[in-house]
Amino acid sequence: MKGGNIIRVRGGHLSIALVVLMFTTILLWSWDKSYFASFLPLTRQQYMIPLSEYVVNVANSSSTSTNPKDEIGNSEDKMKERSNNRDEKEQPGKGSDYSDADSISKVCNYAKGRWVEDNRRPWYSGLGCKQWLSIMWACRLTKRKDFSYEGYRWQPENCYMPEFERSSFLRRMQNKTLAFIGDSLGRQQFQSLMCMLTGGEESPEVEDVGKEYGLAKAPRARRPDGWVYRFPDTNTTILYYWSASLSDLEPINRTDPATNIAMHLDQPPAFMRKFLHEFNVLVLNTGHHWNRGKLEANRWVMYVDGKPVEEKKPLDMGKAKNLTVYSIAKWLDSQLPRHRRNLKVFFRTISPRHFFNGDWNTGGSCDNMIPMSGGSEVVQDGSSDIVVESALKGTKVKILDITAISQLRDEGHVSRYTRRAILNTSDCLHWCLPGIPDTWNELLLAQI
Repeated sequence: MKGGNIIRVRGGHLSIALVVLMFTTILLWSWDKSYFASFLPLTRQQYMIPLSEYVVNVANSSSTSTNPKDEIGNSEDKMKERSNNRDEKEQPGKGSDYSDADSISKVCNYAKGRWVEDNRRPWYSGLGCKQWLSIMWACRLTKRKDFSYEGYRWQPENCYMPEFERSSFLRRMQNKTLAFIGDSLGRQQFQSLMCMLTGGEESPEVEDVGKEYGLAKAPRARRPDGWVYRFPDTNTTILYYWSASLSDLEPINRTDPATNIAMHLDQPPAFMRKFLHEFNVLVLNTGHHWNRGKLEANRWVMYVDGKPVEEKKPLDMGKAKNLTVYSIAKWLDSQLPRHRRNLKVFFRTISPRHFFNGDWNTGGSCDNMIPMSGGSEVVQDGSSDIVVESALKGTKVKILDITAISQLRDEGHVSRYTRRAILNTSDCLHWCLPGIPDTWNELLLAQI
């Protein structure tokens, strides 16, 4: 009996101790939970960035809106603020600007969106940039009076568009080369970028390094075949090479100055083959030289597999262009895996012409001066340049789609305000600068 009493007493003490221990544990747990929970919002703010801040909400806007003054919303202001903060904090050689948008850009259709008014444009003065800008495209120096076309920017639908900042771009392109190869519209994009990167200001520190690429002006030539400039602080090189057809051109008889030129539709330009290994970003374009008049004026004779292709019957110009576009896309795709500089290649789609009531040589004109009079929005998913879009499918060459967005901007051409001012002639192919090609470069820089 005595032993049983001892067991009951000890059991009672043990039960009381367990109850006290459990009660104490619950109190401590409740206090700890409320204390540490106060840190959770801060932790989420530090390490979690809402996707909604990077995706512009345009759900409330009309899919057929033609009002370029529509506001984009507060989320866009947050994006710009974050972009500006990154530009201020980023140091040369450390990291990559706009890295927060990488996952968004992979699924973004930059060609789908709308034009919106922006009083911060243009990026440089049309009265300046004389060091880089051809006078024939400087519309501020002509008799044109309306320049409202300068004050708009392109806003892609549902994707992040980083604000252009020249020092940030140069840091990102430190020790790298960006090359444009194409026709005069490619030259416009090149000049636009040079003006954007210098702010249109005289920049004697920028070096002319064309001789490194064999692009010195030849005797009796109107101009060299291209230009190359280097920003010494970041060792960033910007290059343009004229190749209107993106075909290899070879004199048929090198001893005859008046010889015809073999235009090899299935071979890329020799310049591209020679210097491709030095490029980090390459932008191609072609389109407006694919007509009989241009071929005859340049004495170009079309070749395929090293043989002339029109000895028996003429070759359709559309098929000739397609052959070249597909050939160069396939060739570049084969070169990318072996490229040590991690080369990125973009094929820019064709820039639209806006000749009304005739063509360039039959009195055609583009006199509209009202921005977006035909609409301000692109709602289609695919490109308007079916040839380039189809040729790039299945390759690692990227499309720089500017056709549909430029189609809306017929008021931005040089028009009748050419420097020569020939009666009844208008330039409805080339653009005023500053102008639409600046937007092409913004789209390019967003995707590099």
